[in-house]
Amino acid sequence: MFGDAKKKATKKLKKDLRSGFYSYLVLSLLKKKGELHGYAIRRELNALSDGRLVPSEGTLYDLLKSLKKYKLVEDFWAEVGGRPRKYYRLTDLGREILVELKNEIKEIRLILEKLEGYEWR
Repeated sequence: MFGDAKKKATKKLKKDLRSGFYSYLVLSLLKKKGELHGYAIRRELNALSDGRLVPSEGTLYDLLKSLKKYKLVEDFWAEVGGRPRKYYRLTDLGREILVELKNEIKEIRLILEKLEGYEWR
């Protein structure tokens, strides 16, 4: 009985934590790598996190749609190997917002260091 409550709470809270963090990661990847298609973004996140922080395809494409809606990324089609692929790139607004998010991440990290009593590398 309590196992189900623990499982549900853990799943919900992890999802909440990751959803905002995924936006930060995707924007950061696009800044670093330039133009990427969705599968390449997932592949980069997989490599970066050793498979621990990889959104599902549905989650990633919903996230990219949301980032596009807020004009943080733009998309375009390109043909690769005879197949059309939708690529994404950071907009100027996306770069500005990424700076704000980086500052927020730094603040969160400082608070966690105080709370947990250690410094991260």
